[in-house]
Amino acid sequence: MSGLSRRKFLQLSGSFAVGFSLLDAPLYAKESGQAVSTDLPGSLSNAPTVDSWIEILEGGTVRVLTGKIEIGQGIRTAVAQMAAEELNMDIDRVEVVLADTGRTPNERYTSGSRSIESSALAVRYAAASAREQLLKLASARLGKPVESLRLLEGNILVEGDSQVLSVGELLQGRQLNHTIELPVKLKPREHYRYVGKPVKRDDLKKIVTGRDYYVQDMRLPNMRHARVIHPPAYGQKLVDLQKDGVPSSVEIYRNGSFLAVLGDSEWETVKGAELVRNRCRWSNPPTLPSRIDGEYLQSLPSEREVVSSSEGFQPFTPHHEAEYFRPYIMHGSVGPCCALAQFDGQQLTVWTHSQGVYPLRASMSGLVDLGESEIRVIGVPGAGCYGHNGADDVAAEVALLAKAFPGRPIRLQWSREDENRWEPFGSAQVVRLSARLSEAQKITHWRHELWSDTHSTRPGGDPGRLLPALYLAKPQKPSGRGFLGGASRNAPPYYEVGSTEVVANYFDAPLRVSALRSLGAQANIFALESFVDELAEKLGQDPFRFRLSHLKDPRAVEVLKRLKAITDRVKTPENEGFGIAFARYKNSQSYCAVGALVRKNGSDIKIKKLWGVVDAGEVINPDGLANQIEGGMVQSASWTLLERVTTNGRAVTSTDWDSYPILRTPEVPETEVVVIDRPQESPLGAGETAQGPTSAAIANAYRKAGGPRVRRLPFKRRGGD
Repeated sequence: MSGLSRRKFLQLSGSFAVGFSLLDAPLYAKESGQAVSTDLPGSLSNAPTVDSWIEILEGGTVRVLTGKIEIGQGIRTAVAQMAAEELNMDIDRVEVVLADTGRTPNERYTSGSRSIESSALAVRYAAASAREQLLKLASARLGKPVESLRLLEGNILVEGDSQVLSVGELLQGRQLNHTIELPVKLKPREHYRYVGKPVKRDDLKKIVTGRDYYVQDMRLPNMRHARVIHPPAYGQKLVDLQKDGVPSSVEIYRNGSFLAVLGDSEWETVKGAELVRNRCRWSNPPTLPSRIDGEYLQSLPSEREVVSSSEGFQPFTPHHEAEYFRPYIMHGSVGPCCALAQFDGQQLTVWTHSQGVYPLRASMSGLVDLGESEIRVIGVPGAGCYGHNGADDVAAEVALLAKAFPGRPIRLQWSREDENRWEPFGSAQVVRLSARLSEAQKITHWRHELWSDTHSTRPGGDPGRLLPALYLAKPQKPSGRGFLGGASRNAPPYYEVGSTEVVANYFDAPLRVSALRSLGAQANIFALESFVDELAEKLGQDPFRFRLSHLKDPRAVEVLKRLKAITDRVKTPENEGFGIAFARYKNSQSYCAVGALVRKNGSDIKIKKLWGVVDAGEVINPDGLANQIEGGMVQSASWTLLERVTTNGRAVTSTDWDSYPILRTPEVPETEVVVIDRPQESPLGAGETAQGPTSAAIANAYRKAGGPRVRRLPFKRRGGD
């Protein structure tokens, strides 16, 4: 193969692809199997050659390249299903390589429930285009019409003939590097072997049996261990360090207030770090509020934005109004963040569970004073995260250490206290709602006002957004305020409610924040769906009927009706209640209706069961989709009942599982999920669709159980206030 392929050019240049969603147009004509979209789907728009995504290996097996990382959403299995389907081969013959700046296309971040929409669809089209190109090449080679040829298990078969031509023999070591152009003929749905089937995830066996899988499990030959000594509180600087008594078996590295200990064994390093920590003197910390509540947040200086407003919207006298609050919450990764790095004097290699290896590489370049071409960032799954936790920070810290100590690889592991105190939290939010009703008991006016911090400060090429950059001798500060728009996600109601206005007030609070699963949608939907239930209660209407009377979208109507059908026989004896909630995530992605059955024991609450009905368009793997909804419901239940970041006026105090409780295994409710498959529709992101409806359904159920209307999360606390 002559010339430089698109994929290799992307590897060398570091240019990036920004994925987009196919939200409106169907992927296929109904009968022909032809694509009808006018644009290349997903991330293909900036990496449009087949070899950016598909490599044909010896023996006709296939390697799929995706810039996404596995964070529990099953992307490795889904893209394998797509590729195996379009290439007519056994799925066991498909290898999937995840995010790696040295090998895979740049797909920016694994975020926003976009993995199927952007990456898996790109793989589908690349594989289908590869199949068509192979058939054309075989047609020329064999002198047979394309229509008489078929690709099966890495071989070209000729209809009515015993002649077989292997793909390896056809390509003779070359790769397909042609540009993918529409229309691409996709495999007819009636011939599917894998798409829409519950293909099992091979990685789950490794996880449940404790085999090496996560970056936390990685060990490299001749590796050194490291611990970073973070300040006790935000804004503190290292004033003095006494090194007496520190054993010679560990080495201390200091750059300004960035302080680390390195050793040959992990135990020596941990003990050495404890000694060093006790010999540090830090400056006094800036004051933090001792309690962060809605009143405090609304007292902060803020920037006001009218997010949306109906034409001619006028202030109105409401029939009902209420205010809701969500606190700062943590990602709370089960495994504290970890990364490995090695610098050989020329090339820096970093292994990380970052959700954006290319943006992280760009950010680290400005931190370690190396060009992007001199840095390779390899994605490895991490033990628990959905959003921007400390993975980028710990990767940046170990990169600094590897640059300072070239040669041997270095492994840096955060502690639980590091994780809970220094990860970027999900923003707290206040929501104030008001509505006016007609005589016909319809909502005619609606106003949604919110107060929120930013919802994403992912590095994105800015070294100042990496934690260690703030503490170096020559510190770098972040530019900009991050992604403010996440605060108003799902604030505009999906219901038909007449004249509406949505107003956002953006403040800068003292806690470090960034993207956490669903961004502002959880707080907005919790408020909105609680408020809708309050209106139904005020009018004496059935919650299902009241919602349906304000919906026109038939898919929204269907998920609610399916939820009603599967929960109609639920009995609620004394002190038990059943509540519901609905949302379409981002008002453009998956539809989800959630039901909750709870029991009230005095002031305590137990969630007995959660039901979810989801419509995510075409389903690639129904088990994977159901798992995403189940996991989202359970995580949201934990947020709703228990989780809140706490401070004491100086520092973050929720530094362990007692001061920051999460649902324990015995408390996890039973779940039941119904998946509505719509194979004629585009697949939609579903990983963040259940969080908001679940919180509201629990609150609504608690009210039905005889409890007070809860508008402030969390419902209850352990080991705290």
